[in-house]
Amino acid sequence: MIQERKSRKGAVAGLIFAAAVLLLVVLLENLSTFLGTGAVPSIFLPTSQLFSVLKKAAVYSLVAVSMNLLNGFTGLFSLGQAGFMLLGAYTYAILTIPNADRESVYYLYGGSAVNFSLPDLFGGGTLGLILGVLLALILAGIVAAAVAWLIGLPVLRLKSDYLAIATLGFAEIIRAIFQWDALGPVTNGANALKNFPTFSSFNIENADGVVVFRLSTFVPFLLAAVCIGIMVLLINSTYGRAFKAIREDEVAAEAMGINLAKHKRMAFCISSFFAGVGGGMFAMFANQAQAKTFTTAMTYEILLIVVIGGIGSISGSCIASFLYVAASEWWLRFLDAETYIGSFKVPFLRTGFRMVVFSIVIMIVVLFFRRGLMGDRELGDVARSLRARFSGKGKKEAAK
Repeated sequence: MIQERKSRKGAVAGLIFAAAVLLLVVLLENLSTFLGTGAVPSIFLPTSQLFSVLKKAAVYSLVAVSMNLLNGFTGLFSLGQAGFMLLGAYTYAILTIPNADRESVYYLYGGSAVNFSLPDLFGGGTLGLILGVLLALILAGIVAAAVAWLIGLPVLRLKSDYLAIATLGFAEIIRAIFQWDALGPVTNGANALKNFPTFSSFNIENADGVVVFRLSTFVPFLLAAVCIGIMVLLINSTYGRAFKAIREDEVAAEAMGINLAKHKRMAFCISSFFAGVGGGMFAMFANQAQAKTFTTAMTYEILLIVVIGGIGSISGSCIASFLYVAASEWWLRFLDAETYIGSFKVPFLRTGFRMVVFSIVIMIVVLFFRRGLMGDRELGDVARSLRARFSGKGKKEAAK
């Protein structure tokens, strides 16, 4: 009873926190619209790097949590995340490119083999855009989950490093297949898919085409929050407890009556589903879908985020996503620019030095935070421990 009350309070607190974050994002993105471009700092202008970082970090947080569901909560070491993101990105792009633009996008192949667009099927306009994009993202996740189910039949018999190598190989094979010229009328070969709805498509414009209300940062935050919320509910369910039991001890879990093959395949498919959704969102962020983007390096980025945040911590994955993207693409950007003090050229500051410093920072974080920033704790656990510590200090001072 007490545990149920605590979980209910935690759910309510989580919803309030998510709503507050979404409201803050909307306010920040529309400050220049409300107050005028001259009245706000340049960091809050729509063209600021801040909003680009927030969008990408929202997408990465979703993919990182999906990887954590598999690696952290089920104990399956998979490195196929970039492959599932690729499947999701291409599925989303192929299904949402407007019919009027298909010939120009697929001009090298004489047009597209897919001759419909989901937003157009729903009648176009705002409602058609919303319904078409949502359905395309869901189908992107379903395609990724279906492929995961197929490859899971043989590869989930493997364990540890062998499973990682097999899933990494799958990601590379998928990337090569999608660049195959024979599939050009569907995937556009090695060329990028473009002209599909992006996050900016959700900005509200007046009759003159001027943006009056921006939602391009709110949309990825909302989508990521809903998907992560679903995964949190799953982790706290009986299935989630089964995943954790498999992670701790497969023999003991099987002795308790848990079907190992069924639950491993379920975790693998669910993780892949949300990676596919994340891939579709990444295409919306990048304004294009191209196979060469989804490299092994992207999988390693996501894995690094999971490790930095804490394996087995949803909050840690989200926090680490924003810190990782901000540090790598914004805060350290000045290190790539040649700098002079008078006639003296500051040594080392040149293109690429940013990543050297960033790598050193990551090494320091990993050395001093062996279990990641959050370990296996969530923000609620940290808040409770701080409350207990300070209340304990207050009682001691009162006793004195």
